[in-house]
Amino acid sequence: MRIPAWTEDELVLAGARVVKNGWRELRTGDPEVQELSELLQSLPIHPAEAHAIPGFRSPDSVSRKTSDFATNHPAYSGRGTRCGEPTRLMIKAFIDREAEMLEAARSIEDGIGSGQLQLIPPQPGEIDDSGSTAIEGRLLVRQALARERDPKLRKLKIKQARQNGRPLRCEVCDFDFARTYGALGEGYIEVHHVTPLHISGPRNTRLDDLACLCANCHRMCHKNRRGESWRTPDALRTLIRSTASLGPHAAPAADS
Repeated sequence: MRIPAWTEDELVLAGARVVKNGWRELRTGDPEVQELSELLQSLPIHPAEAHAIPGFRSPDSVSRKTSDFATNHPAYSGRGTRCGEPTRLMIKAFIDREAEMLEAARSIEDGIGSGQLQLIPPQPGEIDDSGSTAIEGRLLVRQALARERDPKLRKLKIKQARQNGRPLRCEVCDFDFARTYGALGEGYIEVHHVTPLHISGPRNTRLDDLACLCANCHRMCHKNRRGESWRTPDALRTLIRSTASLGPHAAPAADS
């Protein structure tokens, strides 16, 4: 088994160290590198066999990754090291929204330090069918999905949404399960975190932090694409409107 490629979670943590170091690489003997090496080895992402491989996220490999970040920054005047597209996308993410990405790194570190992230089992949907995860990392998506599936929280949110006799509809596309499926769909809706947890922080989730969504819109909010974040309901609503304004897609050509 080969040493696995760096995941977004690992790149977030490495990138944050480089940014805090003024976009300069960190040498193998730097205490920050040793600390990051130990942190990466503790992440509940890779299988046990990977952790047993000599050199897995060693200080040397961590230092090399910080060189990738430092020398592939657009402002670097020398020759950049060879690195993959995920690292280049992470560099762009830190350049475009440094404060948010640093907060994501802090949330991952806090979650690992407290033991909270190690306790959450893998969640359906945390990895896209293509193998991609959100740019802020798989573990933060795992944490968000686990909280969204809390049955008590979902019940309270549905109760709030139905106050004053309002129908239970998707807040993005207005889909109503009961109207389409009758009694089978009565009272059904999915619950989504409006604000990613690395932004809202580890405080107790408020009902106003949640949105009621149909299954399709919920999946599209969480759908991962390389180098992107998951979407808020407002962002998805805007996307739907912009797509609708383009008109229907051209029909595919008939088979000959």
